[in-house]
Amino acid sequence: MPILSFGSQNINIITQKKNMTIRKLWKNPLEVGDRLYCYWNLVSKEKKKVFEAKVTKVDLIKFKDLKNNDKLAKEEGYSDTKEMTKEFKKMYVSEIKDDDLFQIIYFEKLDIDEWVGDKIDEKAMITQRADILFDSGKYDKSVMCYTAALGFDPEDVYLLNKKGDNLSRLGKFQEAIDCYDEAIKVESDNEYILNNKAIALLNCDHIDEALEVSDKAVKINPKNTVILYWRGFILQVIGKLEEALSVYDEILSIDDSDPQVWNARGNLLNDLNRPEEALDSYDKGMELCFNDSDIDASAQNRKGNALLDLGRFEEALECYDKAIDLENDNEIFLLNKVIVLMELEEYHKALNYLVKILAKNPSNDDAQFLKEECLEYL
Repeated sequence: MPILSFGSQNINIITQKKNMTIRKLWKNPLEVGDRLYCYWNLVSKEKKKVFEAKVTKVDLIKFKDLKNNDKLAKEEGYSDTKEMTKEFKKMYVSEIKDDDLFQIIYFEKLDIDEWVGDKIDEKAMITQRADILFDSGKYDKSVMCYTAALGFDPEDVYLLNKKGDNLSRLGKFQEAIDCYDEAIKVESDNEYILNNKAIALLNCDHIDEALEVSDKAVKINPKNTVILYWRGFILQVIGKLEEALSVYDEILSIDDSDPQVWNARGNLLNDLNRPEEALDSYDKGMELCFNDSDIDASAQNRKGNALLDLGRFEEALECYDKAIDLENDNEIFLLNKVIVLMELEEYHKALNYLVKILAKNPSNDDAQFLKEECLEYL
């Protein structure tokens, strides 16, 4: 019973776009007609049977010819022969010599009804693989898996929505909208999918349509804080700041435990030139973070901005320092610290930071301008 194991470079295997693989010649070489039992990551916790297949053709090639054949390397799932050779040397413990023979195995996947061994739920297996790839940020590969899973059920709302989410993360917003539309045909009252479509429309600059779709989502469930949050975000992006603020306040009247909403409200109040209220929102958001690691650099920077507007320079400096500790190369944070140092008349310190910024980025016009300002006071 010949067994083949495939890894992450062979994603085309489970999406049914690949029907060949390359392996070092076995003691008992494969022959046409042999049945293959194919697994995903056979020796790991992710072990999954993916299919059974029948060998249709076997070619032999010497390693010296294989390691210079980019076409075969790409067909095997590698970017080039250099990557393939490196992986093969990891895969095979003994040294690979130029005259060592490899098998190029071509196969035909068998319909599940023809399997001899244990049968699997192919759709569930591919969906699980897609979810793992999605969660690890490999959106180009996960969208291929979701597409393959949809081959079993083109009207699966979960798969259509997840494929749309993948496409959105790849910047393919119109294709994402098409997926959401297919899902909405099946479940017209799904507020989450309508919300996802609204976000994709916003990214396509279809602002009026995005707001209309967001309206539909909110009408379905006016107490859904996730939907309301994104409605507030859309309103804020299009400049309807007071309406956005009302939405954030509505969310907090339902559930005031989400630091993300408090921070969004703080940003909005800053945009409305209401720094004291913004500061209260930032403080509330930070209080709700259980660990210091939950407070990101941007949140510290925004709180610093509010304190700067209020003339509370020492407190602002403390916030900027915390932000810089988390992202020490962020030029925006560094420039904000420079501004506070100048307000505190600590021009030498400010100049030192400006020199560092300009050493890394000589084209930073803001840093150059502030440097000239600093020098006037020295």
